[in-house]
Amino acid sequence: MTVTTPASSGTSTVAVLGTGIIGAPVAKNLRKTFAVNAWNRTRAKADRLAESGGIKVFDTPAEAVAGAEIIVTVLTDGDTVLETMTAAAPGLTKGAIWIQLSTVGATATEQLAGFADRHGLVFYDAPVQGTKQPAENARLVILAAGPESARRQAEAVFDAIGSRTVWVSTEPPAASRLKLALNSLVFALTHGTAESLSLARALGVDPRLVVDVVTGGPLDSPFFQSKAAAVLGGDYEPSFSVANAVKDARLVAQAAEQAGVKADVATAGLERFRRAAREGHGEKDMAASYLAS
Repeated sequence: MTVTTPASSGTSTVAVLGTGIIGAPVAKNLRKTFAVNAWNRTRAKADRLAESGGIKVFDTPAEAVAGAEIIVTVLTDGDTVLETMTAAAPGLTKGAIWIQLSTVGATATEQLAGFADRHGLVFYDAPVQGTKQPAENARLVILAAGPESARRQAEAVFDAIGSRTVWVSTEPPAASRLKLALNSLVFALTHGTAESLSLARALGVDPRLVVDVVTGGPLDSPFFQSKAAAVLGGDYEPSFSVANAVKDARLVAQAAEQAGVKADVATAGLERFRRAAREGHGEKDMAASYLAS
C-alpha cells in the first residue's frame, strides 16, 4: 500500500456521471483543472452546475461521455452504475479511463471491471473516504486500485478532488474491500455517538455533558463532534443519508458473512439504520441513528 503525493494535471475532458451530494462538488473541483461534462438522472441537479459556470450538462450518459478521455461515476449502487454505463456505451471512447468513485462493494466492482474490459476502458476502483464537506473542500481520501499504465492521469483527477490517494493494489476490487472495512468503523462510531447521547438523556443526564467530557480527550475526533452537534442541534441535513447508510451497511454485513467474520456490531448497526429509515428518517443524515426508536 502506498500513499501518493500530488501529480501534475492535464487538460483532458472529464465526464462526471452523477451529481448528487458528492458528485456535484467533485464536478466543481474537477472544473478547476479539466473541462467537465456532467449528467445526472435528475437534470435539475446538474443544471445548477452549469449555472455556476464552465460545466456542460447533457441529457444522456452517452452524450456526456462522448469525446471524454476520463469518466467518473459517482452514483448510488452497483446496479445504477452498470445501468448508467450501459446507457453511456454508444459514446465511450476505447482507451478512456473510468474512475469509479461510488461505494458498490467488491462483487459489483468485479462486474464493473468486466464491463470496462469488454469496452476497452482502463478501470480504476476508487471509492472515497469522506462525505459532503470533505468533497466540497477537495479533501476526500481516495482508495485506489488499478493498473499502473494510466496512474498519472488518474492521480491528476484524485489530486483535484482529494487530500491524498492510498494505492491499495493494481487489481480491483481491493480498494472496495478496504472501503467496506473502513465503513464498518464509520458506522460503529455513528451508532456509538447516537446511543451514548440517547442513553445519557434517558438516564436524566444532560447529553451535552457527554460531549464536554469527550472534548479534548482520547475519544475525541472531528467526526464525533460533527455527529454529536447534529444530534444536539436537531440538524440532520444530510452529508451522508440514512438511506445510503443502509445500502453501505448491507454491503459491509454481506462482505463479512462471505468472509466468515462474525460482524455483530455491523449487523446490529444495519438493523438500526433500517429502523430509522422505516420510521421516516431515510433522507436525513446518518446521525439520525439517534432517532431510531
